[in-house]
Amino acid sequence: MRLRTLAILMGVIFLSGNLIVKSQEYGPPDRDQPGDEMIQAYLASQTKPIHEKFLENVKSVEDWKKLRPQYKEEYFYMLGLSPMPEKTPLEATITGTLQGNGYVVDMLHYQSRPKLYVTGNLYRPQHVAKGQRLPAILYVCGHSFRGRNGNKTAYQSHGIWFARHGYICLVLDSLQLGEIAAIHHGTYREGRWWWHSRGYTPAGVECLNGIRGIDYLQSRPDVDPDRIAVTGISGGGAATFWIAAADERVKVAVPVSGMADLMSYVPNRVINGHCDCMFLYNTFQWPWTRIAALIAPRPLLFVNSDQDRIFPMDANERVINRLERIYSMYGISDFVDSVVSIGGHAYRQDIRQAAYRFINMHLKNDPRVVEDSEVDLVTGSDNDRKHPIDLEKLRVFPEDSDIPKDELNTTIDQLFVPTAQVEPPKKGQFDSWKAEIRKELHRVVFRCFPERIPIAKLRKLAGDATSLESESGIEIRLHHVTEQQSAKRLLLVVQGPDSNEPDTDWLRRISESGDNIYVCMPRGVGPTRWTRKNPPNYVERSHVLLGRTVDTGRVWDIIAAARYLHEKYNGRIPIYASGEGAAGILATYAALWEPEIAGVIAVNPPMSHMEDEAPQFLNILRVCDIPDVLGMLAPRPITVYGDSDELEKVTKIYTAAGAAQNLDVR
Repeated sequence: MRLRTLAILMGVIFLSGNLIVKSQEYGPPDRDQPGDEMIQAYLASQTKPIHEKFLENVKSVEDWKKLRPQYKEEYFYMLGLSPMPEKTPLEATITGTLQGNGYVVDMLHYQSRPKLYVTGNLYRPQHVAKGQRLPAILYVCGHSFRGRNGNKTAYQSHGIWFARHGYICLVLDSLQLGEIAAIHHGTYREGRWWWHSRGYTPAGVECLNGIRGIDYLQSRPDVDPDRIAVTGISGGGAATFWIAAADERVKVAVPVSGMADLMSYVPNRVINGHCDCMFLYNTFQWPWTRIAALIAPRPLLFVNSDQDRIFPMDANERVINRLERIYSMYGISDFVDSVVSIGGHAYRQDIRQAAYRFINMHLKNDPRVVEDSEVDLVTGSDNDRKHPIDLEKLRVFPEDSDIPKDELNTTIDQLFVPTAQVEPPKKGQFDSWKAEIRKELHRVVFRCFPERIPIAKLRKLAGDATSLESESGIEIRLHHVTEQQSAKRLLLVVQGPDSNEPDTDWLRRISESGDNIYVCMPRGVGPTRWTRKNPPNYVERSHVLLGRTVDTGRVWDIIAAARYLHEKYNGRIPIYASGEGAAGILATYAALWEPEIAGVIAVNPPMSHMEDEAPQFLNILRVCDIPDVLGMLAPRPITVYGDSDELEKVTKIYTAAGAAQNLDVR
């Protein structure tokens, strides 16, 4: 049965019988800094080829089925769920029960992993025959602030409706807006850039909490384990995708305003309207609709609104068209459908009716039109909202003193994704040790790197300043500081991202009389700096949707510049990459990937990517940390100015490589 509603919109034209929707941007582009246009054009150019490979290597449903296991593995990794946390006892506890008119509400909590508490309200019919098993709904909540009561209370009308119609409905608090409030906005506004290096996204927590919620539902004697649906709006719409794509036990999915696509998020800046729970880290450079396609061939209703700024209609049309293609390959085109409502980002009667009806149709074989969707709604706005049930009555932990003292919710970002524990190699095993780490680094950290970074192209010479193109659309600068007639060493000094002019004062500590010195200003530094607003940190957050970080690009720039200088001097002078603080670590990673860099000098470098001043690379802490990378440069000479216990590990690695004499710690 066809449910799609098409709205006549401003900016919609008909061409060859197809509906074409004008691209909708989220606010004007930044133009305050000289590098804004460059980096925005670059991000757009990197987005398009990823977006366009949706059915790459897929010509039939058999092709899709063959690729699907690989996609599932990649999907779990990008959510921070690989390895999947052990399914420990839920310790489900009901703390109170409320009797309603035709329904009952249980206040309950469970632990999705030890000490990670999930609070929720379980709505069930008032009368259930002994032994009867009912279909169940996992309802995941959007960003509705209800303070200490949890955002589950904002969606109580849905729980009531489902219970009155013969469903068991579990409404879950989200991590940030639950009774134990944690953080969704780590990179959006909190400056927790190590989330990128850790591979941590709150989307992974919301997915795990939902999976364990299904475990709880299936454990109940009144739930039919083969008839479970998941639904929610906004952040709950996104969570619906996360959970349904991950868990085959979800038989029906109804995400409401929960997904756009890369062309919308990045070139059109719609990412700026979303917090971090709406995104996984796109390590494997997926076209975004592949996430939703993992739900196929199970029934999926894709719901949106025509005036929704953060889920615009151009993205809506692209997503549903791609989903219809996948479902058509399965020969079940009627199992996927879309509803477009007239209005902004909210529930309305047509959305509720369509969602309830779709779930009824696929869990109860009941396709009748729903005529009572507008009962017991939350009405009013802001401080004048009226709720069917007083919010305080739906608290799982009635008093603050009831909140578990051992909760890990507020620190889960530091614990959720395990970090790699790399042991130094034993004598004679350095080469195999290094090769294994490099292979994994290329797979999940520097996947965007080709086999070798190309030589930078000369754009313009102006005195001591050289403008280079390190990759298509990216300009960097080289500043020539000193030139010796019989130079013994070429020092390529990396300028830190917080400086707008070449800084050479600290060079007195490391330079020698026979040095030729060049200062490299990679992307985003000095004349190519871009606007940084916190929130929403558009440039930095957009990069991870493309499987990279800003610092990944800077490593590329340093390598391209080093290769340019190597060619300029015909390879006669050894190149040493150097830098102070974070710049020294950027130089280190450049040397790791480029054999023409003969050595490294790092002054006061950070010793872990968990440090605020460290450069950030996607998933790096799941593979190794800074001391391991310093050690991997053996047997090339490196000099480290600093005082850290972690340098002992570097010494052990160089010793195992038989190159202890080439490590100089000062």
